[in-house]
Amino acid sequence: MFVKMDAFEVKKELQRSANPEKAKLLQRFFKTGPGQYGEGDIFIGVTVPILRQVAKKFRDLAIEKVELLLQSAIHEDRLVALLILIHKYSGVSGKEKEGIVKFYLDNLKQVNNWDLVDLTAPTILGAHLKGSSRKMLYRLAGSDIVWERRAAIVSTLHFIRNNDFEDTLKIAEMLLSDQHDLIHKAVGWMLREVGKRDVAALETFLDKHCGIMPRTTLRYAIERLSDKKKRRYLKTARLPLD
Repeated sequence: MFVKMDAFEVKKELQRSANPEKAKLLQRFFKTGPGQYGEGDIFIGVTVPILRQVAKKFRDLAIEKVELLLQSAIHEDRLVALLILIHKYSGVSGKEKEGIVKFYLDNLKQVNNWDLVDLTAPTILGAHLKGSSRKMLYRLAGSDIVWERRAAIVSTLHFIRNNDFEDTLKIAEMLLSDQHDLIHKAVGWMLREVGKRDVAALETFLDKHCGIMPRTTLRYAIERLSDKKKRRYLKTARLPLD
């Protein structure tokens, strides 16, 4: 069946599945109120399974149309655009992959909530940098923009899944003094993922840094350790910043 490939058609498809009540819940969950991290983000209440279906249906959408969706103020428009971008990245090779990564980085300011970052950073940036220089991630880790810092650490999930922990631990160390709760959680999450594969590497990091780690980061990182070890590390943790 022919599907008209246009950004407007994608938006119409999403609007057909919009749920105002769910949208209200999502607005609260993603902290869209004044002064909150997602301030101004607009939800229409489309579930992720439906978004994935729509992205699959429109996976051949031209890249300039994907960019139009990414510029939308509506969260689900941006999310479906990123899902389409993942389809595109996985379906090409070589120079075409480089072009998609450049497009992603050029539009990174629109990847501006934690679910958008977590969905794309490992599968696009992490995957692309697996066999090359990771300097880009260190630059992002030093950014003033919280979403770029989160992208830097979460991208390393792809490395972790390939038993490569070096950059995760270095970037985690860079971000230990970060003041944002979303970075505390992301760093703790990545450390926990390291610990699933190499508990000794996690404990070496904790033994060196637990005294200066935000408590949120530490709690995430030690989640799978024994109760005895959890108690030992928590005794030396600093007070929470969140």
